[in-house]
Amino acid sequence: MSFVSTFNALDLPAWATRVKKTSAADVSAILSARETGFEVFAALISSAAGEQLEALSLRSQQITQQRFGKVIRMFAPLYLSNECINNCSYCGFSRDNPILRVTLSVEDVVKEAMALVDQGFRNILLVAGEHPKFVSNGYLESCIAALRDHVPGISLEVGPMETDEYQSMVQAGAEGLVVYQETYDRGIYEKMHTAGPKKHFDWRLETPERAYAAGFRRLGIGALFGLADWRHEAIAVAAHASYLLRHCWKSQLTVAFPRLRPCAGEFQPLTSLDDRNLLQLLAAFRIAFPDVGLVLSTREPAWLRDGLIPLGVTLMSAGSHTEPGGYTGAGQDKLHVTERGRMKALDSGVATSDANGGTRATGQFDIADERDPQEIAALIRRLGYEPVWKDWDASLSV
Repeated sequence: MSFVSTFNALDLPAWATRVKKTSAADVSAILSARETGFEVFAALISSAAGEQLEALSLRSQQITQQRFGKVIRMFAPLYLSNECINNCSYCGFSRDNPILRVTLSVEDVVKEAMALVDQGFRNILLVAGEHPKFVSNGYLESCIAALRDHVPGISLEVGPMETDEYQSMVQAGAEGLVVYQETYDRGIYEKMHTAGPKKHFDWRLETPERAYAAGFRRLGIGALFGLADWRHEAIAVAAHASYLLRHCWKSQLTVAFPRLRPCAGEFQPLTSLDDRNLLQLLAAFRIAFPDVGLVLSTREPAWLRDGLIPLGVTLMSAGSHTEPGGYTGAGQDKLHVTERGRMKALDSGVATSDANGGTRATGQFDIADERDPQEIAALIRRLGYEPVWKDWDASLSV
């Protein structure tokens, strides 16, 4: 049995009705009793709970400090490739977008990683589009192996794989796997994914379980908010988290709440998750799932990130780039346009310029918080928290 079976049995309309019927008294009783779990979460994302946001925020802050202390784990994404064979309407890397693409060499990846190490990072998320022609044949394993002596915390956000393929990543030195379902609404998922292996909803939904079987010690899940109703997505993510906490309990679980950002293709969000609802969602997750790590990326604006730090966040990215070679300019000599996997001559009409007037690969999306890592770290300290650059070393498991 996998989460697919549990998800198929999940009566989302019934849960939506239950959320709507939650009263202010119900919310107060939950906060007083300090209850946790999936049913608690459903009540805490209700409109009634939204009217008690101050109480939710205070409880979320208390739980976070009790379970995690006053620390924020720092990480940075490192994009390896923006090649992709999937057509995803909302993604800048979508196959049919006429963008500048590149796949970094292993040497380029090391150059990018060392720039991040120089900034203090020891936890790096390797990100790549899904394209077997460019990201295959041991490429990922080679990147991981080249970095593991310099970066103790290496996680992946790449196209879903079989368990044995993931095992080779773990053996190479990777410790975490992040996979967002994007949307848990099957109908919208089908409309958003028109070509490529990402079309297969169930295959993607089972990915964390295959990663767990392969030995990853960290698993990350989430939905991309802006595609389906935010409460529908939240209930599904909570159900997924609840399942993984029971069945994949040896791994640490993190949940992220990414909201759609501008990107190539100019896709417009179908729904909205406003700032107030985002705060409610974060607090609800912390209260209902007290031991789950909560991620806040540079998709969010600086002022909002500053305010959310004390209210439940445990992991933050900083100084992020979403294009391959973004930190050092590595790979600029290999830029090209691809059409259905075939390289074509550059078209100046799709080029984007960096601060020095050079041409660079196209990013997956625009970030909102452009502050450098040291500025973020200084802010965290001013708020009375400690930025943690390294919390894991392979020698601890020997």
